[in-house]
Amino acid sequence: MPDDFAQDMRSLIARTELSRRGFVVAGTLATGFALAAQPIQAQSVITTDTAGLTAGEVQVPVAGGTIPAYHAMPAAGGPFPTVVVVQEIFGVHEHIKDVCRRFAKLGYLAVAPEYYARQGDVSKLTDVPTILREIVAKVPDAQLMSDTDAAVAWAQSTGKANTDRLGMTGFCWGGRVVWLYAAHQPKLKAGVAWYGRLVGQASELTPKHPIDLVADLKAPVLGLYGGADPGIPNDTVEKMQAALKAAGKPSEIVVYPDTPHAFHADYRPSYRKGPAEDGWQRLQAWFKRHGVA
Repeated sequence: MPDDFAQDMRSLIARTELSRRGFVVAGTLATGFALAAQPIQAQSVITTDTAGLTAGEVQVPVAGGTIPAYHAMPAAGGPFPTVVVVQEIFGVHEHIKDVCRRFAKLGYLAVAPEYYARQGDVSKLTDVPTILREIVAKVPDAQLMSDTDAAVAWAQSTGKANTDRLGMTGFCWGGRVVWLYAAHQPKLKAGVAWYGRLVGQASELTPKHPIDLVADLKAPVLGLYGGADPGIPNDTVEKMQAALKAAGKPSEIVVYPDTPHAFHADYRPSYRKGPAEDGWQRLQAWFKRHGVA
């Protein structure tokens, strides 16, 4: 690890360790699937076991206390390339945990911090409008960036993570976070954003959106989008593609025709096996191409 990054990580670990004396922001992660994600499409749910893995909940030191996170990695060997997995609006529930285990089976240390820990337990809320109003709308982008830095610092502190090979992926709400973090953290090697919003109104908590940060991107991002996603109109994707090209950035966007939002979410009716599997293969190739794998 470069000396400057190691020093930054040690400093962050030291600061956050002091925060342990404060309070635990939220105790535990959700069990199973979030209530608002019901009903579950059991016939298509991918279940990844923990054979050969070390996996489970951990506490990540942050300013003011700790937040829960899920992690998974091979049980032997290391240090491993590191991937931060960013949740959908439903928090770190079973699907996100399974994605972490999928990465671990590929030889990564994956960590998924619960970014909503300060705002409340999203897993108990039963509808999307309430989640958006009561939780999502209250999460500052600055908090997302600092919590991700803290998750990377936690990974480094285990002695099992090679954070010189740092990747990130996120879904829906988390896809937007990937674009933001790629503009925030120069140590990120590559990101993969699954159907994350690209444009939006500026606010005190969300001052900029991906389209506003193209010139600031420090890592290449692969965007995976559905051509039939009503929440992310095709014209906004086209604007982002044009902005990336104009800025000379090596990021790329793939659009799957006639594909809805959340096509990777195998537990939901929106799941589309073909695009989901193709996107997963593209993710692995992207990480390999840009020095994460």
